[in-house]
Amino acid sequence: MSPRPLRIGLSANIYHPLPGATGLHSKSLQYLEQSLAHWVMSHQATVFIIPSVGVDGSDFRDRIRLSDYSDYLDGLVLQGGADISPECYGEEPRRPDWSGDYLHDTYQMALLNAFMAIGKPVLGICRGAQLINVALGGSLYQDIETQCDHPGPHVHAAFDKFAHAVEWNKDSRLARLYPEQSGGRVVSVHHQAIRVLGKGLSIEAQSAGDGVIEAIRLEGSSYVLGLQWHPEFHQTRCPLLLDCNPILLDFLDAARDFAGGHRA
Repeated sequence: MSPRPLRIGLSANIYHPLPGATGLHSKSLQYLEQSLAHWVMSHQATVFIIPSVGVDGSDFRDRIRLSDYSDYLDGLVLQGGADISPECYGEEPRRPDWSGDYLHDTYQMALLNAFMAIGKPVLGICRGAQLINVALGGSLYQDIETQCDHPGPHVHAAFDKFAHAVEWNKDSRLARLYPEQSGGRVVSVHHQAIRVLGKGLSIEAQSAGDGVIEAIRLEGSSYVLGLQWHPEFHQTRCPLLLDCNPILLDFLDAARDFAGGHRA
């Protein structure tokens, strides 16, 4: 009998209705970005979107917990999305439109803590990487352009057609995954970035030129990796972009090892 496909959970993105909205846009929505789901599914993993539990006071909150999902699933991918609220790392927003989404933050942090508590693998993408850092006591630059010295561009009107170079830290796991490369070009869509590292985290990659942190990993036996870039936007197999399949396979191998009774 062939082994069952891996069950990978994706955190939901959350849409909050704006005042005066009608129809579908008058409802709270929880959704996923299709290319991320398809990227994870590209190596025979099944994907499950994980809705938030009880943020609206639902009466099933005492019967269904996010930890129930961490028990059932083999790994977690934290999706990108809105800014992290500066309140989460003890700051006030420098601008009103950098206030972030505190409800989204608390939901993702609860998910992260549930998977980390039992040692199941976690992969954070863009916002997800920042969330991992903040959840472990780190902080962020609320805006790279105005808070960093001589920053390069990390967000562009071209959106997923824009890329920049990253470099591996010499002793990182990424350097071992790509032994013939010192880095690569990645799709970058973010104006916030990691400032102070969270507890137990190490830097895996940095942006070439300005040194902005682009990948982090939790030290120790648990598999927790955060990528500031969007590997799901690299699926066109453009030779100018980093092939992110080794990263995905590494994450899925960690999930498979755990499912088979071994720690990653």
